[in-house]
Amino acid sequence: MSERILTPARRAAIAPFLAMDVMREAAQLRREGRDIIQMEVGVPFAGPPRRAREAAIAALDGRPISYTDALGLPSLRARIARHYRDAYGVSVEPERVCVTTGSSGGFIMAFLALFDAGARVAINCPSYPCYRNILGAFDVETVELRGVSGVTPEQVEAADDGQKLDGLLLMNPSNPTGALQSDESMRAIAAVCEKRGIKFISDEIYHGLTYERPAQTALAWSRNAVIVNSFSKYYCMTGWRVGWLVVPDGFSRVIERLQQSLAISPPTLAQIAAEAAFDATDELEAVKAGYARNRAILLDALGGMGLDLAPADGAFYVYADISRFSENSLEFSKALLEQAGVAATPGVDFDPTQGHRALRFSYAGAEADMIEAMRRVKVFLGR
Repeated sequence: MSERILTPARRAAIAPFLAMDVMREAAQLRREGRDIIQMEVGVPFAGPPRRAREAAIAALDGRPISYTDALGLPSLRARIARHYRDAYGVSVEPERVCVTTGSSGGFIMAFLALFDAGARVAINCPSYPCYRNILGAFDVETVELRGVSGVTPEQVEAADDGQKLDGLLLMNPSNPTGALQSDESMRAIAAVCEKRGIKFISDEIYHGLTYERPAQTALAWSRNAVIVNSFSKYYCMTGWRVGWLVVPDGFSRVIERLQQSLAISPPTLAQIAAEAAFDATDELEAVKAGYARNRAILLDALGGMGLDLAPADGAFYVYADISRFSENSLEFSKALLEQAGVAATPGVDFDPTQGHRALRFSYAGAEADMIEAMRRVKVFLGR
């Protein structure tokens, strides 16, 4: 008998999410007593808004926290639909809203619902690594559209001409670069997808976190777009694991059938808190103002160290070209953590071919930490 009877399935052979690996290493160093400033993951420094906390506490009054409908609390679905009218001037019926276990659960449901094994889905590069990893686990091929500042409609057309795309997935604003597509480019991209029958998924998880101009939802240009969003970033509720999809007319039942078996329902307590978070705008805008100050600190400091920086229009990241100091972002990030006590994510997490030249810094932390981190990075670089 073989000594090894458990072998991983082929679909499990996906790349690690390096940001989470760095986070684990940073946490270990902190447990050992090291003073570590964590800039590797996009975790807001603020806790969930007061209204969300109070709603969750009130729900814990002895009543059972039971399952909800597979697609979420009807009241939360209606509140999300209202959000599209209030924030974007776009009409969304509550029936098109599907509450999910974070945006990650939303991606899993959307990918399973939209793509068969062997499909081709275009993604921006550099981009959030879990796109590639989840799609790979489902035997879906990813086609890279390279662009630090975003994607053009011409790139989408060329990729479709060359390889026949089944889908396009864009994050706007982008992780890791923070780049925000223009409304004109998004409108044109939506039109290309409509004309060519390409399924368009718009990841809008960082909406609310832009600094020069607001982001518009892709629903403004296409009712066939699938929208992914979450309460993790703007609403400061990362660990609560609640997100949502907006899907085309008649498609909710497809998501519902999947979610019934794969998740039963999203977390009930998190949904109750999330609904209340919509009424915490003043508190959340104050948190955003802190990000804006942090953004200015990083752009000024890193630019002053001679690093080339990607557009940081939104989200809470700065993507920096470190090639004048290193051509190995993985080793560079390890040295920065060990020697300077600053955790940052190597660019190869987001771009397997050219990310060895880049590093991503999250500025979602406290302002004092951002100032100290930039001092440490400057010393580390000898600048």
